Amino acid sequence: MADFTRLQGYPLPTYPEQLGGYKTQGYTTPVQDRMPQVFHIPPRRVLPIIFLPGIMGSNLRMSAVRQQQLGKSNNVAWRPDSNIESIKIGRADAIQRQLQLDPEQTEVDEYDPLTNPTGDPDESADERHSNAKVDFFYALNVSIETPLLMDDPPTASPCKSKDQKARERGWGEVYFDCYRTLLETCELQLNTAFQYGVMNDYWKQIIDVSPTVWQAHPQPLLAPLERSTLRAAIENIWFPVHAMGYNWLKASSTSACRLAERINSLMQRYQEQGFQCEKVIIVTHSMGGLVARALIHPAMGNMKDKILGMVHGVMPAIGAGATYKRMRCGFEDSLFKLTPKILGNYGNKVTSVLANAPGALELLPSQSYGNGWLQVTRDDQTLLSLPVHGDPYEEIYKLKDVWYGLLRKDWINPANHKKAGTLRTTGMLERAKRFHEAVTNTFHDQSYAHYGADQTKAAWHRVVWLLEGSSQFTDISKLTIERDNMQGRLRLSVPVESRRTIGDCKALSAHLMPPEDSGDQTVPTHSADHQLRSGKFKGIFRQTGYEHQDSYNNNKVLHSTLYSLVRIAETMRWSK
Repeated sequence: MADFTRLQGYPLPTYPEQLGGYKTQGYTTPVQDRMPQVFHIPPRRVLPIIFLPGIMGSNLRMSAVRQQQLGKSNNVAWRPDSNIESIKIGRADAIQRQLQLDPEQTEVDEYDPLTNPTGDPDESADERHSNAKVDFFYALNVSIETPLLMDDPPTASPCKSKDQKARERGWGEVYFDCYRTLLETCELQLNTAFQYGVMNDYWKQIIDVSPTVWQAHPQPLLAPLERSTLRAAIENIWFPVHAMGYNWLKASSTSACRLAERINSLMQRYQEQGFQCEKVIIVTHSMGGLVARALIHPAMGNMKDKILGMVHGVMPAIGAGATYKRMRCGFEDSLFKLTPKILGNYGNKVTSVLANAPGALELLPSQSYGNGWLQVTRDDQTLLSLPVHGDPYEEIYKLKDVWYGLLRKDWINPANHKKAGTLRTTGMLERAKRFHEAVTNTFHDQSYAHYGADQTKAAWHRVVWLLEGSSQFTDISKLTIERDNMQGRLRLSVPVESRRTIGDCKALSAHLMPPEDSGDQTVPTHSADHQLRSGKFKGIFRQTGYEHQDSYNNNKVLHSTLYSLVRIAETMRWSK
Protein backbone atom coordinates (compact mmCIF):
# COMPACT_ATOMS: atom_id res chain seq x y z
CA MET A 1 0.00 0.00 0.00
CA ALA A 2 1.72 3.13 -1.17
CA ASP A 3 0.38 6.03 0.88
CA PHE A 4 -2.30 5.66 3.52
CA THR A 5 -2.37 9.35 4.49
CA ARG A 6 -4.28 10.08 7.72
CA LEU A 7 -6.10 13.42 7.69
CA GLN A 8 -6.18 15.37 10.92
CA GLY A 9 -9.45 15.16 12.75
CA TYR A 10 -11.55 12.89 14.92
CA PRO A 11 -11.21 9.39 13.47
CA LEU A 12 -14.51 7.61 13.13
CA PRO A 13 -14.84 3.84 13.60
CA THR A 14 -15.35 1.73 10.50
CA TYR A 15 -17.62 -1.29 10.32
CA PRO A 16 -16.89 -3.64 7.42
CA GLU A 17 -20.11 -4.99 6.02
CA GLN A 18 -20.83 -7.94 3.76
CA LEU A 19 -19.25 -7.73 0.28
CA GLY A 20 -16.78 -5.13 1.43
CA GLY A 21 -19.12 -2.22 2.11
CA TYR A 22 -18.38 0.13 5.03
CA LYS A 23 -20.52 2.11 7.42
CA THR A 24 -19.60 4.49 10.22
CA GLN A 25 -21.28 6.68 12.78
CA GLY A 26 -20.48 10.26 13.72
CA TYR A 27 -21.38 12.33 16.75
CA THR A 28 -22.37 15.88 17.62
CA THR A 29 -19.88 18.37 19.05
CA PRO A 30 -20.11 21.98 20.27
CA VAL A 31 -20.47 24.60 17.58
CA GLN A 32 -17.09 26.03 18.53
CA ASP A 33 -15.38 22.72 17.68
CA ARG A 34 -14.17 23.10 14.10
CA MET A 35 -12.22 19.81 14.00
CA PRO A 36 -13.58 17.59 11.22
CA GLN A 37 -14.70 14.02 11.74
CA VAL A 38 -12.78 11.73 9.40
CA PHE A 39 -13.91 8.43 7.96
CA HIS A 40 -11.02 6.48 6.41
CA ILE A 41 -11.74 3.88 3.75
CA PRO A 42 -8.73 1.60 3.24
CA PRO A 43 -7.77 0.20 -0.17
CA ARG A 44 -9.91 -2.67 -1.41
CA ARG A 45 -7.50 -3.91 -4.07
CA VAL A 46 -5.33 -6.90 -3.14
CA LEU A 47 -2.41 -8.26 -5.15
CA PRO A 48 -1.06 -11.26 -3.20
CA ILE A 49 2.60 -12.22 -3.41
CA ILE A 50 2.93 -16.02 -3.29
CA PHE A 51 6.30 -17.57 -2.46
CA LEU A 52 7.20 -21.10 -3.61
CA PRO A 53 10.25 -22.56 -1.80
CA GLY A 54 12.94 -24.87 -3.11
CA ILE A 55 13.41 -28.61 -2.65
CA MET A 56 13.53 -29.44 1.06
CA GLY A 57 11.99 -26.01 1.75
CA SER A 58 8.43 -27.27 2.36
CA ASN A 59 7.57 -29.04 5.60
CA LEU A 60 5.99 -32.47 5.17
CA ARG A 61 3.90 -34.73 7.38
CA MET A 62 3.35 -38.44 6.94
CA SER A 63 0.22 -40.57 6.92
CA ALA A 64 -1.11 -42.12 10.12
CA VAL A 65 -0.24 -45.56 8.73
CA ARG A 66 3.39 -44.63 8.15
CA GLN A 67 3.61 -42.85 11.51
CA GLN A 68 2.45 -46.02 13.24
CA GLN A 69 4.81 -48.17 11.19
CA LEU A 70 7.78 -46.01 12.22
CA GLY A 71 6.61 -45.72 15.83
CA LYS A 72 6.75 -41.93 15.86
CA SER A 73 4.91 -39.86 18.48
CA ASN A 74 4.01 -37.27 15.84
CA ASN A 75 3.64 -37.26 12.07
CA VAL A 76 6.57 -34.99 11.15
CA ALA A 77 8.27 -36.30 8.02
CA TRP A 78 10.40 -33.26 7.20
CA ARG A 79 10.75 -30.07 9.27
CA PRO A 80 14.24 -28.54 9.17
CA ASP A 81 13.23 -25.72 11.55
CA SER A 82 12.89 -28.35 14.30
CA ASN A 83 16.26 -29.22 15.79
CA ILE A 84 14.87 -32.36 17.39
CA GLU A 85 13.40 -33.71 14.16
CA SER A 86 16.50 -32.71 12.20
CA ILE A 87 18.76 -34.61 14.57
CA LYS A 88 16.52 -37.67 14.34
CA ILE A 89 16.51 -37.86 10.57
CA GLY A 90 20.18 -36.93 10.48
CA ARG A 91 20.86 -40.14 12.39
CA ALA A 92 18.37 -42.25 10.42
CA ASP A 93 19.59 -45.00 8.14
CA ALA A 94 18.64 -45.41 4.49
CA ILE A 95 15.68 -47.67 5.34
CA GLN A 96 14.00 -45.12 7.60
CA ARG A 97 14.72 -42.30 5.17
CA GLN A 98 13.00 -44.16 2.37
CA LEU A 99 9.95 -44.84 4.52
CA GLN A 100 9.76 -41.43 6.19
CA LEU A 101 10.18 -39.48 2.93
CA ASP A 102 7.85 -41.55 0.78
CA PRO A 103 5.96 -39.35 -1.72
CA GLU A 104 2.93 -41.64 -1.51
CA GLN A 105 2.74 -41.34 2.28
CA THR A 106 3.46 -37.63 2.75
CA GLU A 107 1.79 -34.28 2.22
CA VAL A 108 2.52 -30.62 2.95
CA ASP A 109 2.26 -29.86 6.66
CA GLU A 110 -0.33 -27.10 6.28
CA TYR A 111 -1.57 -25.08 9.24
CA ASP A 112 -4.98 -26.31 10.33
CA PRO A 113 -6.00 -25.36 13.90
CA LEU A 114 -9.51 -26.78 13.47
CA THR A 115 -8.64 -30.42 12.81
CA ASN A 116 -5.07 -30.26 14.21
CA PRO A 117 -3.46 -32.88 11.94
CA THR A 118 -0.21 -33.18 13.90
CA GLY A 119 -0.43 -36.88 14.69
CA ASP A 120 0.07 -35.97 18.35
CA PRO A 121 -2.98 -35.12 20.50
CA ASP A 122 -0.74 -33.16 22.88
CA GLU A 123 0.61 -30.88 20.13
CA SER A 124 -1.59 -28.12 18.75
CA ALA A 125 -1.35 -26.73 15.25
CA ASP A 126 0.05 -23.48 16.64
CA GLU A 127 2.73 -25.39 18.53
CA ARG A 128 3.62 -27.33 15.38
CA HIS A 129 3.89 -24.08 13.39
CA SER A 130 5.51 -22.03 16.14
CA ASN A 131 8.50 -21.52 13.85
CA ALA A 132 6.48 -18.75 12.16
CA LYS A 133 6.48 -15.62 14.31
CA VAL A 134 5.88 -12.00 13.34
CA ASP A 135 8.48 -9.86 15.06
CA PHE A 136 7.81 -6.62 13.19
CA PHE A 137 5.27 -3.80 13.26
CA TYR A 138 3.93 -1.71 10.40
CA ALA A 139 4.61 2.02 10.52
CA LEU A 140 0.98 2.61 9.55
CA ASN A 141 -2.18 3.66 11.32
CA VAL A 142 -4.92 1.62 9.69
CA SER A 143 -8.27 0.18 10.59
CA ILE A 144 -8.41 -3.42 11.75
CA GLU A 145 -10.11 -4.53 8.55
CA THR A 146 -6.91 -5.02 6.55
CA PRO A 147 -5.10 -8.05 5.18
CA LEU A 148 -1.99 -6.98 7.11
CA LEU A 149 -0.42 -9.12 9.83
CA MET A 150 -1.83 -7.33 12.88
CA ASP A 151 -3.25 -8.61 16.16
CA ASP A 152 -7.03 -8.47 16.38
CA PRO A 153 -8.44 -6.35 19.22
CA PRO A 154 -9.39 -8.40 22.31
CA THR A 155 -13.07 -7.87 21.58
CA ALA A 156 -12.89 -9.43 18.11
CA SER A 157 -14.48 -12.83 17.55
CA PRO A 158 -12.66 -14.85 16.54
CA CYS A 159 -9.61 -13.09 17.95
CA LYS A 160 -6.44 -13.96 16.01
CA SER A 161 -2.88 -12.96 16.73
CA LYS A 162 -0.58 -11.73 13.98
CA ASP A 163 1.39 -14.99 14.38
CA GLN A 164 -1.74 -17.02 13.68
CA LYS A 165 -2.49 -14.88 10.63
CA ALA A 166 1.03 -15.50 9.32
CA ARG A 167 0.54 -19.24 9.80
CA GLU A 168 -2.74 -19.03 7.89
CA ARG A 169 -0.68 -17.49 5.10
CA GLY A 170 1.56 -20.56 5.05
CA TRP A 171 4.61 -19.02 6.71
CA GLY A 172 4.89 -22.03 9.02
CA GLU A 173 4.69 -24.64 6.25
CA VAL A 174 8.02 -23.57 4.75
CA TYR A 175 11.59 -23.53 6.09
CA PHE A 176 10.95 -20.29 7.94
CA ASP A 177 14.45 -19.76 9.30
CA CYS A 178 15.73 -19.75 5.73
CA TYR A 179 12.97 -17.68 4.13
CA ARG A 180 11.74 -15.30 6.83
CA THR A 181 13.94 -12.41 5.61
CA LEU A 182 12.31 -12.52 2.18
CA LEU A 183 8.78 -12.91 3.54
CA GLU A 184 9.14 -10.11 6.07
CA THR A 185 10.96 -7.75 3.71
CA CYS A 186 8.35 -8.04 0.96
CA GLU A 187 5.49 -7.79 3.46
CA LEU A 188 6.85 -4.68 5.15
CA GLN A 189 8.37 -2.77 2.26
CA LEU A 190 5.58 -3.22 -0.27
CA ASN A 191 2.91 -2.23 2.27
CA THR A 192 4.73 0.69 3.91
CA ALA A 193 6.65 2.25 1.02
CA PHE A 194 5.05 5.64 1.70
CA GLN A 195 3.96 7.01 5.05
CA TYR A 196 2.07 10.28 5.12
CA GLY A 197 3.34 10.96 1.63
CA VAL A 198 6.99 10.34 2.50
CA MET A 199 8.90 7.39 1.03
CA ASN A 200 10.52 5.27 3.72
CA ASP A 201 14.30 5.02 4.00
CA TYR A 202 14.54 1.41 2.84
CA TRP A 203 13.43 2.30 -0.68
CA LYS A 204 16.27 4.81 -1.00
CA GLN A 205 18.47 1.75 -1.64
CA ILE A 206 16.35 0.92 -4.70
CA ILE A 207 14.81 4.09 -6.13
CA ASP A 208 16.98 5.91 -8.71
CA VAL A 209 19.65 3.20 -8.35
CA SER A 210 21.05 1.59 -11.48
CA PRO A 211 20.13 -2.12 -11.58
CA THR A 212 23.77 -2.79 -12.48
CA VAL A 213 24.46 -2.30 -8.75
CA TRP A 214 22.64 -5.60 -8.27
CA GLN A 215 24.51 -7.06 -11.23
CA ALA A 216 21.76 -6.79 -13.83
CA HIS A 217 22.71 -8.26 -17.18
CA PRO A 218 22.74 -5.69 -20.00
CA GLN A 219 20.32 -7.78 -22.06
CA PRO A 220 17.63 -6.69 -21.63
CA LEU A 221 18.73 -3.26 -20.42
CA LEU A 222 16.95 -2.25 -17.20
CA ALA A 223 16.27 1.37 -16.28
CA PRO A 224 16.42 2.64 -12.69
CA LEU A 225 13.14 2.58 -10.80
CA GLU A 226 11.73 6.05 -10.26
CA ARG A 227 9.83 7.21 -7.20
CA SER A 228 6.79 8.12 -9.29
CA THR A 229 6.76 4.63 -10.79
CA LEU A 230 6.87 3.05 -7.34
CA ARG A 231 3.99 5.20 -6.14
CA ALA A 232 1.86 4.50 -9.21
CA ALA A 233 2.54 0.76 -9.10
CA ILE A 234 1.54 0.17 -5.48
CA GLU A 235 -0.75 3.05 -4.57
CA ASN A 236 -4.01 1.97 -2.92
CA ILE A 237 -3.14 -1.73 -3.12
CA TRP A 238 -2.47 -4.25 -0.39
CA PHE A 239 0.33 -6.77 -1.00
CA PRO A 240 -0.22 -9.65 1.44
CA VAL A 241 2.70 -12.07 1.27
CA HIS A 242 1.82 -15.77 1.34
CA ALA A 243 3.99 -18.89 1.29
CA MET A 244 2.75 -22.10 -0.26
CA GLY A 245 4.65 -25.31 0.27
CA TYR A 246 4.43 -28.29 -2.04
CA ASN A 247 5.40 -31.92 -1.74
CA TRP A 248 8.85 -31.74 -3.32
CA LEU A 249 8.99 -35.54 -3.44
CA LYS A 250 6.14 -35.64 -5.97
CA ALA A 251 6.24 -34.62 -9.61
CA SER A 252 6.21 -30.88 -10.24
CA SER A 253 3.11 -31.27 -12.40
CA THR A 254 1.28 -32.83 -9.44
CA SER A 255 2.42 -30.01 -7.16
CA ALA A 256 1.31 -27.44 -9.74
CA CYS A 257 -2.21 -28.83 -9.86
CA ARG A 258 -2.49 -28.70 -6.07
CA LEU A 259 -1.09 -25.15 -5.96
CA ALA A 260 -3.58 -24.06 -8.62
CA GLU A 261 -6.39 -25.22 -6.34
CA ARG A 262 -4.92 -23.33 -3.39
CA ILE A 263 -4.36 -20.12 -5.35
CA ASN A 264 -7.90 -20.17 -6.72
CA SER A 265 -9.21 -20.73 -3.20
CA LEU A 266 -7.09 -17.88 -1.84
CA MET A 267 -8.32 -15.45 -4.47
CA GLN A 268 -11.91 -16.47 -3.84
CA ARG A 269 -11.47 -15.95 -0.11
CA TYR A 270 -10.22 -12.40 -0.62
CA GLN A 271 -13.12 -11.73 -2.95
CA GLU A 272 -15.62 -13.05 -0.41
CA GLN A 273 -14.09 -10.68 2.14
CA GLY A 274 -14.92 -7.78 -0.15
CA PHE A 275 -11.51 -7.25 -1.70
CA GLN A 276 -10.83 -6.89 -5.40
CA CYS A 277 -8.39 -9.73 -6.10
CA GLU A 278 -7.82 -10.48 -9.78
CA LYS A 279 -4.17 -11.60 -10.06
CA VAL A 280 -1.28 -12.88 -7.98
CA ILE A 281 2.51 -12.59 -8.33
CA ILE A 282 4.76 -15.63 -7.85
CA VAL A 283 8.23 -15.52 -6.26
CA THR A 284 10.26 -18.73 -6.31
CA HIS A 285 13.40 -20.30 -4.92
CA SER A 286 15.29 -23.08 -6.72
CA MET A 287 12.98 -26.03 -7.51
CA GLY A 288 10.01 -23.74 -6.87
CA GLY A 289 10.79 -22.20 -10.25
CA LEU A 290 10.19 -25.52 -12.02
CA VAL A 291 6.90 -25.92 -10.15
CA ALA A 292 5.91 -22.37 -11.11
CA ARG A 293 6.58 -23.10 -14.77
CA ALA A 294 4.37 -26.19 -14.45
CA LEU A 295 1.79 -23.96 -12.76
CA ILE A 296 1.34 -21.87 -15.93
CA HIS A 297 1.62 -24.77 -18.39
CA PRO A 298 -1.77 -25.34 -20.04
CA ALA A 299 -1.57 -29.12 -19.54
CA MET A 300 -0.64 -28.84 -15.85
CA GLY A 301 -1.63 -25.95 -13.57
CA ASN A 302 -3.08 -23.80 -16.39
CA MET A 303 -2.90 -20.66 -14.22
CA LYS A 304 -1.18 -18.20 -16.53
CA ASP A 305 -4.20 -15.91 -16.83
CA LYS A 306 -4.35 -15.42 -13.04
CA ILE A 307 -0.65 -14.78 -12.54
CA LEU A 308 0.58 -11.27 -13.25
CA GLY A 309 4.25 -12.21 -13.29
CA MET A 310 7.03 -14.29 -11.74
CA VAL A 311 10.35 -13.68 -10.02
CA HIS A 312 12.65 -16.71 -10.13
CA GLY A 313 15.54 -17.09 -7.71
CA VAL A 314 18.48 -19.50 -8.29
CA MET A 315 16.36 -21.78 -10.47
CA PRO A 316 18.02 -24.90 -11.94
CA ALA A 317 16.34 -24.03 -15.22
CA ILE A 318 17.59 -27.16 -17.04
CA GLY A 319 18.75 -29.17 -14.03
CA ALA A 320 21.96 -29.35 -12.02
CA GLY A 321 24.92 -31.71 -12.12
CA ALA A 322 24.89 -31.59 -8.31
CA THR A 323 21.83 -33.86 -8.33
CA TYR A 324 23.84 -36.66 -9.97
CA LYS A 325 26.78 -35.99 -7.65
CA ARG A 326 24.68 -36.09 -4.47
CA MET A 327 22.85 -39.28 -5.41
CA ARG A 328 26.20 -40.99 -5.98
CA CYS A 329 28.32 -39.31 -3.30
CA GLY A 330 26.02 -37.59 -0.79
CA PHE A 331 25.78 -33.94 0.12
CA GLU A 332 28.95 -31.97 0.64
CA ASP A 333 30.55 -32.13 4.07
CA SER A 334 32.10 -28.74 3.38
CA LEU A 335 28.69 -27.05 3.46
CA PHE A 336 27.99 -26.29 7.11
CA LYS A 337 24.27 -26.20 6.57
CA LEU A 338 21.83 -28.32 8.51
CA THR A 339 19.45 -29.02 5.63
CA PRO A 340 21.92 -30.80 3.30
CA LYS A 341 23.42 -32.78 6.17
CA ILE A 342 20.11 -34.13 7.39
CA LEU A 343 19.25 -35.24 3.86
CA GLY A 344 22.38 -37.38 3.81
CA ASN A 345 26.14 -37.15 3.49
CA TYR A 346 26.31 -40.58 1.87
CA GLY A 347 25.12 -41.60 -1.57
CA ASN A 348 23.03 -44.53 -0.35
CA LYS A 349 21.07 -42.30 2.05
CA VAL A 350 20.34 -39.74 -0.65
CA THR A 351 19.48 -42.31 -3.33
CA SER A 352 17.06 -44.14 -1.02
CA VAL A 353 14.96 -40.94 -1.03
CA LEU A 354 15.57 -39.28 -4.40
CA ALA A 355 15.41 -42.45 -6.51
CA ASN A 356 11.84 -42.88 -5.26
CA ALA A 357 10.84 -39.22 -5.62
CA PRO A 358 9.63 -38.06 -9.06
CA GLY A 359 10.02 -34.40 -8.17
CA ALA A 360 13.62 -34.75 -7.06
CA LEU A 361 14.56 -36.64 -10.24
CA GLU A 362 13.34 -33.64 -12.25
CA LEU A 363 16.35 -31.72 -10.89
CA LEU A 364 18.75 -33.89 -12.90
CA PRO A 365 20.29 -32.29 -16.00
CA SER A 366 17.73 -32.37 -18.80
CA GLN A 367 18.23 -32.89 -22.51
CA SER A 368 18.64 -29.11 -22.84
CA TYR A 369 21.71 -29.26 -20.58
CA GLY A 370 23.81 -30.40 -23.53
CA ASN A 371 26.36 -33.13 -24.22
CA GLY A 372 29.55 -34.09 -22.43
CA TRP A 373 28.84 -32.98 -18.87
CA LEU A 374 29.64 -36.38 -17.27
CA GLN A 375 33.29 -37.23 -17.84
CA VAL A 376 35.87 -39.85 -16.89
CA THR A 377 39.49 -38.68 -17.12
CA ARG A 378 42.96 -40.07 -16.51
CA ASP A 379 46.34 -38.35 -16.86
CA ASP A 380 44.70 -35.21 -18.28
CA GLN A 381 42.98 -37.26 -20.95
CA THR A 382 39.20 -37.54 -21.29
CA LEU A 383 38.30 -41.21 -21.68
CA LEU A 384 34.53 -40.78 -21.61
CA SER A 385 32.19 -37.84 -22.14
CA LEU A 386 28.43 -38.33 -21.81
CA PRO A 387 25.86 -37.83 -23.07
CA VAL A 388 26.89 -38.05 -26.69
CA HIS A 389 23.46 -37.86 -28.33
CA GLY A 390 21.75 -35.38 -26.00
CA ASP A 391 19.80 -37.99 -24.02
CA PRO A 392 21.11 -38.26 -20.45
CA TYR A 393 18.16 -40.43 -19.47
CA GLU A 394 19.20 -43.30 -21.72
CA GLU A 395 22.93 -42.61 -21.79
CA ILE A 396 23.45 -42.05 -18.03
CA TYR A 397 20.44 -42.34 -15.74
CA LYS A 398 19.02 -45.67 -16.90
CA LEU A 399 22.35 -47.49 -17.29
CA LYS A 400 22.45 -50.82 -15.49
CA ASP A 401 25.54 -52.25 -13.82
CA VAL A 402 27.79 -49.48 -15.14
CA TRP A 403 29.94 -47.90 -12.44
CA TYR A 404 29.51 -44.29 -13.63
CA GLY A 405 25.72 -44.58 -14.06
CA LEU A 406 23.36 -42.68 -11.80
CA LEU A 407 21.77 -45.59 -9.97
CA ARG A 408 23.27 -48.16 -7.63
CA LYS A 409 20.68 -50.94 -7.67
CA ASP A 410 21.23 -51.91 -4.04
CA TRP A 411 20.69 -48.31 -2.87
CA ILE A 412 17.26 -47.77 -4.44
CA ASN A 413 15.06 -49.87 -2.19
CA PRO A 414 16.74 -50.66 1.15
CA ALA A 415 13.31 -50.88 2.84
CA ASN A 416 12.24 -53.66 0.42
CA HIS A 417 9.09 -51.75 -0.42
CA LYS A 418 6.97 -53.93 -2.68
CA LYS A 419 6.45 -51.17 -5.26
CA ALA A 420 9.96 -49.68 -5.25
CA GLY A 421 12.91 -50.78 -7.34
CA THR A 422 14.83 -50.13 -10.52
CA LEU A 423 11.80 -50.60 -12.77
CA ARG A 424 9.73 -47.98 -10.96
CA THR A 425 12.62 -45.52 -10.82
CA THR A 426 13.20 -45.99 -14.55
CA GLY A 427 9.55 -45.11 -15.13
CA MET A 428 9.97 -41.97 -13.02
CA LEU A 429 12.96 -40.97 -15.11
CA GLU A 430 10.92 -41.37 -18.28
CA ARG A 431 8.23 -39.10 -16.82
CA ALA A 432 10.92 -36.59 -15.82
CA LYS A 433 12.12 -36.57 -19.42
CA ARG A 434 8.61 -35.77 -20.67
CA PHE A 435 8.25 -33.04 -18.06
CA HIS A 436 11.54 -31.47 -19.12
CA GLU A 437 10.45 -31.52 -22.75
CA ALA A 438 7.14 -29.86 -21.85
CA VAL A 439 8.50 -26.95 -19.81
CA THR A 440 11.82 -26.25 -21.56
CA ASN A 441 10.48 -23.05 -23.12
CA THR A 442 7.62 -22.40 -20.70
CA PHE A 443 8.07 -19.01 -19.02
CA HIS A 444 5.64 -16.32 -18.00
CA ASP A 445 5.58 -13.21 -20.21
CA GLN A 446 6.42 -11.06 -17.17
CA SER A 447 9.40 -12.97 -15.75
CA TYR A 448 12.48 -11.78 -13.87
CA ALA A 449 15.34 -13.90 -12.56
CA HIS A 450 18.37 -13.68 -10.30
CA TYR A 451 20.99 -16.37 -9.81
CA GLY A 452 24.62 -17.06 -8.99
CA ALA A 453 27.38 -16.52 -11.53
CA ASP A 454 30.20 -16.70 -8.99
CA GLN A 455 33.44 -18.55 -9.70
CA THR A 456 34.21 -18.57 -5.95
CA LYS A 457 30.94 -20.49 -5.35
CA ALA A 458 31.76 -23.28 -7.77
CA ALA A 459 29.03 -25.72 -8.80
CA TRP A 460 28.94 -28.88 -10.89
CA HIS A 461 28.18 -28.07 -14.51
CA ARG A 462 30.59 -30.82 -15.49
CA VAL A 463 30.83 -33.85 -13.20
CA VAL A 464 34.24 -35.50 -13.53
CA TRP A 465 35.48 -38.88 -12.29
CA LEU A 466 39.28 -39.11 -12.13
CA LEU A 467 40.83 -42.58 -12.66
CA GLU A 468 44.13 -43.45 -11.03
CA GLY A 469 46.30 -46.57 -11.13
CA SER A 470 49.01 -48.26 -13.14
CA SER A 471 46.64 -50.21 -15.37
CA GLN A 472 46.32 -49.00 -18.96
CA PHE A 473 42.98 -50.78 -19.39
CA THR A 474 40.88 -48.52 -21.63
CA ASP A 475 37.43 -50.15 -21.88
CA ILE A 476 36.29 -48.35 -18.76
CA SER A 477 32.64 -49.38 -19.15
CA LYS A 478 33.68 -52.91 -18.17
CA LEU A 479 35.20 -51.88 -14.84
CA THR A 480 33.12 -52.99 -11.85
CA ILE A 481 32.77 -51.50 -8.38
CA GLU A 482 34.73 -53.40 -5.76
CA ARG A 483 34.41 -50.82 -2.99
CA ASP A 484 32.43 -47.59 -2.71
CA ASN A 485 32.77 -45.29 0.30
CA MET A 486 29.52 -43.59 -0.85
CA GLN A 487 31.23 -40.20 -0.72
CA GLY A 488 32.91 -40.21 -4.08
CA ARG A 489 35.78 -42.71 -3.79
CA LEU A 490 35.70 -46.04 -5.62
CA ARG A 491 37.91 -49.06 -6.09
CA LEU A 492 37.21 -50.55 -9.51
CA SER A 493 38.05 -54.09 -10.55
CA VAL A 494 39.65 -54.78 -13.92
CA PRO A 495 38.00 -57.73 -15.72
CA VAL A 496 39.86 -61.04 -15.19
CA GLU A 497 40.18 -61.71 -18.90
CA SER A 498 41.93 -58.38 -19.35
CA ARG A 499 44.51 -58.89 -16.63
CA ARG A 500 46.28 -61.59 -18.67
CA THR A 501 47.16 -59.05 -21.33
CA ILE A 502 48.09 -56.05 -19.20
CA GLY A 503 49.89 -57.63 -16.28
CA ASP A 504 48.90 -58.29 -12.71
CA CYS A 505 47.08 -55.02 -11.99
CA LYS A 506 43.69 -55.97 -10.58
CA ALA A 507 42.10 -52.61 -9.81
CA LEU A 508 41.95 -48.89 -10.42
CA SER A 509 40.78 -46.17 -8.08
CA ALA A 510 38.39 -43.37 -8.97
CA HIS A 511 37.27 -40.30 -7.16
CA LEU A 512 34.84 -37.55 -8.05
CA MET A 513 36.50 -34.20 -8.62
CA PRO A 514 35.34 -31.03 -6.85
CA PRO A 515 33.24 -28.53 -8.84
CA GLU A 516 35.05 -26.05 -11.06
CA ASP A 517 32.23 -24.14 -12.77
CA SER A 518 30.69 -20.83 -11.72
CA GLY A 519 27.39 -20.85 -9.89
CA ASP A 520 26.13 -20.82 -6.30
CA GLN A 521 27.57 -24.14 -5.04
CA THR A 522 24.46 -26.00 -6.23
CA VAL A 523 23.12 -24.59 -9.51
CA PRO A 524 25.75 -23.94 -12.18
CA THR A 525 25.51 -20.72 -14.13
CA HIS A 526 25.27 -22.84 -17.27
CA SER A 527 21.85 -24.09 -16.17
CA ALA A 528 20.54 -20.79 -14.80
CA ASP A 529 21.64 -19.02 -17.99
CA HIS A 530 18.99 -20.98 -19.89
CA GLN A 531 16.69 -18.17 -18.75
CA LEU A 532 18.97 -15.60 -20.34
CA ARG A 533 19.36 -17.63 -23.53
CA SER A 534 15.58 -17.96 -23.84
CA GLY A 535 15.24 -14.26 -24.56
CA LYS A 536 11.88 -14.27 -22.76
CA PHE A 537 12.79 -12.48 -19.53
CA LYS A 538 12.13 -8.84 -18.71
CA GLY A 539 15.19 -8.73 -16.44
CA ILE A 540 18.11 -10.98 -15.50
CA PHE A 541 20.47 -10.51 -12.55
CA ARG A 542 23.68 -12.61 -12.73
CA GLN A 543 25.05 -12.16 -9.23
CA THR A 544 27.91 -13.07 -6.91
CA GLY A 545 28.38 -13.35 -3.18
CA TYR A 546 25.92 -15.94 -1.94
CA GLU A 547 25.34 -19.67 -1.56
CA HIS A 548 22.28 -21.34 -3.04
CA GLN A 549 20.20 -22.07 0.08
CA ASP A 550 20.75 -18.66 1.68
CA SER A 551 20.32 -16.54 -1.44
CA TYR A 552 17.34 -14.61 -0.10
CA ASN A 553 19.41 -13.36 2.83
CA ASN A 554 21.59 -11.37 0.42
CA ASN A 555 20.83 -7.65 -0.05
CA LYS A 556 21.47 -7.72 -3.81
CA VAL A 557 18.90 -10.48 -4.11
CA LEU A 558 16.35 -8.69 -1.92
CA HIS A 559 16.75 -5.40 -3.76
CA SER A 560 16.58 -6.95 -7.22
CA THR A 561 13.52 -8.94 -6.09
CA LEU A 562 11.68 -5.82 -4.91
CA TYR A 563 12.68 -4.01 -8.10
CA SER A 564 11.26 -6.89 -10.14
CA LEU A 565 8.04 -7.01 -8.09
CA VAL A 566 7.38 -3.31 -8.66
CA ARG A 567 8.06 -3.69 -12.38
CA ILE A 568 5.52 -6.51 -12.49
CA ALA A 569 2.99 -4.62 -10.35
CA GLU A 570 3.11 -1.59 -12.62
CA THR A 571 1.71 -3.74 -15.46
CA MET A 572 -1.47 -4.49 -13.49
CA ARG A 573 -4.67 -3.33 -15.17
CA TRP A 574 -7.66 -3.62 -12.86
CA SER A 575 -11.08 -4.43 -14.29
CA LYS A 576 -12.76 -1.61 -12.39
